[in-house]
Amino acid sequence: MVKKKNKNTTLIITEKPAAAEKIATALSNATDEKITNKDKVSYYEFYKGNRKYIVGCAVGHLFGIQQIAKRGPFPNFEVEWQPAHQKGRGAFTKKYLTTLKKLAKEADEFIVATDFDVEGEVIGWNVVRFICKQKDAKRMKFSSLTKEALDKSFEELSPRLNWGAAIAGETRHYIDWFYGVNLSRGLMKALSSTGTFRILSIGRVQGPALKIVTDKEREINAFKSEPYWQIFLQIKDIKSQKIEVKHPKDIFNKGELLKFKHLQGRKGQATTTISEENVAAPIPFDLTTLQTESYRNHGYTPSQTLKIAQNLYLAGMISYPRTSSQKYPAEINYNKILKNLKKYTIQVKYAINKKPTQGKKEDPAHPAIYPTGEIKKIPEGDKKIYDLIVKRFIACFCDAARVENKKINVVVNNLNFGAKGVQIKDKGWMNVYPSSIKESKVPTIDGEVDVLEIRTEEKETKPPRRYSAASLVRELEKRGLGTKATRAAIIETLYSRGYVREKSIEVTELGMKMTETLEKYSPIILDEKLTKEMTKELEKIEVAKGDFEKKENKILDKARKAVTKIAKGMEENLEKMGKSLADANAIVWEQEKEANTLNECPVCHKGKLRIMYGKKFSRYFVSCDAYPDCKTIYSLPPRGMMKPARTKEGELEMCQECGFPLVMSFQKGRAPWKFCFNPKCPSNEELQKKKSEFKEKLASGEVEIVDGKIVDHGKEKKKVGGKKVEKKSK
Repeated sequence: MVKKKNKNTTLIITEKPAAAEKIATALSNATDEKITNKDKVSYYEFYKGNRKYIVGCAVGHLFGIQQIAKRGPFPNFEVEWQPAHQKGRGAFTKKYLTTLKKLAKEADEFIVATDFDVEGEVIGWNVVRFICKQKDAKRMKFSSLTKEALDKSFEELSPRLNWGAAIAGETRHYIDWFYGVNLSRGLMKALSSTGTFRILSIGRVQGPALKIVTDKEREINAFKSEPYWQIFLQIKDIKSQKIEVKHPKDIFNKGELLKFKHLQGRKGQATTTISEENVAAPIPFDLTTLQTESYRNHGYTPSQTLKIAQNLYLAGMISYPRTSSQKYPAEINYNKILKNLKKYTIQVKYAINKKPTQGKKEDPAHPAIYPTGEIKKIPEGDKKIYDLIVKRFIACFCDAARVENKKINVVVNNLNFGAKGVQIKDKGWMNVYPSSIKESKVPTIDGEVDVLEIRTEEKETKPPRRYSAASLVRELEKRGLGTKATRAAIIETLYSRGYVREKSIEVTELGMKMTETLEKYSPIILDEKLTKEMTKELEKIEVAKGDFEKKENKILDKARKAVTKIAKGMEENLEKMGKSLADANAIVWEQEKEANTLNECPVCHKGKLRIMYGKKFSRYFVSCDAYPDCKTIYSLPPRGMMKPARTKEGELEMCQECGFPLVMSFQKGRAPWKFCFNPKCPSNEELQKKKSEFKEKLASGEVEIVDGKIVDHGKEKKKVGGKKVEKKSK
């Protein structure tokens, strides 16, 4: 017997567990019941009038693009959306999918409340069509998880999904699969033809990004330094005021230095001009500007910044971070936010303007990033980013700073020299937000001066500066490559594949060979033009009013033809490509082997300990390279990339407790972690105890790992009397 649906039940679909809790609390006025089922998945129930509301959650993408058949032609375009857990990706998502299926059976109305962007729309649409078996759903649109914003979003429900974003997002997923999976397979097919193996990848945005850093590397390598000279004079006026002035041009011809040689003891004429200028307050943060400013002020990578910003958003402390807008609309209620921020910082007193500064860029989905005014305790690492966002927001309501510029011009024997000074007369917004302007005081000198001394400084021209992760994100945005949400991940991939290294980005031998190989045999993979054209087509779908299927099919047909042409070229040159990549792989393998070698094995005293990666278990470990004669092995944490910890001089860092070498763990979106892997080290005694306790809790179900985070069910509190009630489902 089929159970009939309750005709008075609405299922609200959210993207993350934290968002589900926020939405349920807001819409129910904290009268919701939190229900945790046998799979330890929580959802929420509450009533509005006679209608029952259930708030359930996905954990990001529950579905992914997968190849239909196990084997197929190259290239392969036979793909479909499938549950992520079926192909071994995101196994933990299965219980969330199962829970949503059960909840969907109870409902006759569906509301999508995922993040209001392209990816959020795809997540919501997939739940609606594959789980709820519906053709459409209502839509909540919000830019922050505050009660006020969520209540307003619920009152102003859209009667349908944002179809432009949904189809554009789906199309992007297909295109990225067509390019990324097929072309990456082609590269690995070429490499494996030489009898070697390495995980390689390339994609429609990753390729042009690699080309950008490779071109910079070539420019640096081709650069030849030239010597040049700078000329300085120390002068004194009639008031005995002294200052050093500089010739405005660098001298590249050593013979020209002769004309400066006889200036000592000469007299000259000095004039000082003083001017004032207003330095406007900074404009609001879009994601790229937040990422670059976070790197400049705190050294956080774009991925780390985005992860922290996402945490702050889910906590309700800032607005949605994946935005390209540089404008604050009046609807966010500036005055209320500023009033609430007084509890957080006294710097609000400098926000004296009624309207904020505005940038040029707009985003139809979300405003520029702003603090919501909700004040909570946050981790120290996250606090730095929150402080930056708060200061930027306040600064946008401050007066311009007033700066005095002083310029001294000295003429001696018809040769010009000068000095500049800057003094901040009124800090304005600089009272709040960090400024790059540095004050330098110079005296006011007018009239005749004496030349006391000549100083010549020899220098060399420097090569172009390398990209940092932050400046590369900005460059990708400037060139229209990738999206605000994907650029940081693309750069992370360049690092993880071994194509680039170091904070100041250097291209490795493998990255250089990859570019050279593709330039020779498949240059279109590196072509920016193709990617930009596709991005524009996808953006057109986003804002389109209808006929989505026709537009989607048109761009997918174009992608299939392009990938087929590239794949044909790859197959024709498979052996040559494989040889080129194998040579680079051998060099990189030796470099990695040397870089990952630690000290002498403490057991056999013959071999050396080395950080290794086991394909079978997909994790790093430390073992003796004298295997199989010596089978010494040490485990390392299951997540992150592991490297030896080294000093600035490149020497191994040793544990002060036991003398073992230290290891650095690098996890996406987190600061590097340094630790000792010796299980007998005194520093690990407490850690081992905690590990043991954690394993016991994990086995008993008291804690679980959800979406990379630990959920401790033992700490969840039951609340009654008009507040949250928690219960277990039957």
